[in-house]
Amino acid sequence: MNVFGLDVGGSGIKGAVVDTNTGEFVEDRVRIRTPQPATPEAILDTCVEVVRGAGWEGPVGCGFPAVIKDGVIQTAANIDKAAIGFDLGGRLKEALGAPATIVNDADAAGLAEIRWGAGRGVNGVVLMLTLGTGIGTALFVGGRLVPNTELGHIEIDGEDAEWRASDGARKREDLDWTQYAKRLDRYVTTIEALLWPDLVILGGGISKKSEKFLPHLNARAEVVPAEMLNDAGISGAALAGIPESSTITVAE
Repeated sequence: MNVFGLDVGGSGIKGAVVDTNTGEFVEDRVRIRTPQPATPEAILDTCVEVVRGAGWEGPVGCGFPAVIKDGVIQTAANIDKAAIGFDLGGRLKEALGAPATIVNDADAAGLAEIRWGAGRGVNGVVLMLTLGTGIGTALFVGGRLVPNTELGHIEIDGEDAEWRASDGARKREDLDWTQYAKRLDRYVTTIEALLWPDLVILGGGISKKSEKFLPHLNARAEVVPAEMLNDAGISGAALAGIPESSTITVAE
């Protein structure tokens, strides 16, 4: 079936109608700049504008950069603190007059990678890392999502891991690729010691340059770049938005 997938980011809110059997976009993507200030009400209005701009009427799935419980935003590590407690799911459903499901954005990207991308057919423990301004994580066991993992915030040397090993940290500190790889390797091996994943998938825009840092990583697990790239957030959100799916299982 077709579902509209939304991906809320720091610079843009984008979405498309997705064929949830294949993960492919049925129509061209619609993108609108994220409003500034990015208050929850302004984000809601822009999400509605993206959906309406595509002419879509039907179920919607939305990836959002926060912990999400029952459609309600619980955290605000890299967004406006006013978002905490905002019922984005309920408000989006009311505004659109259609089913609306909200999930963590890294979880959405992970769903896409497990179903159609680099994690397809892997039934063990799979960890997806989205490397951007921060570090998002999505954890799967036997194809089942463990939602809302916040492993980018584990402490390494007294600091949030994402403050040291995100793509944002690389840019902020002007690290060369070898320096960045050392930071990322420390993070990945620390996570490995806790979870022992069978596969680690590296996503985010930086994954397109994985050849510059991947050879310098020393993880036990296989580490591979994401395959869905910029489509992952939208396609995975659409997968989560399939109506009446209380448990998301994506392994075949």
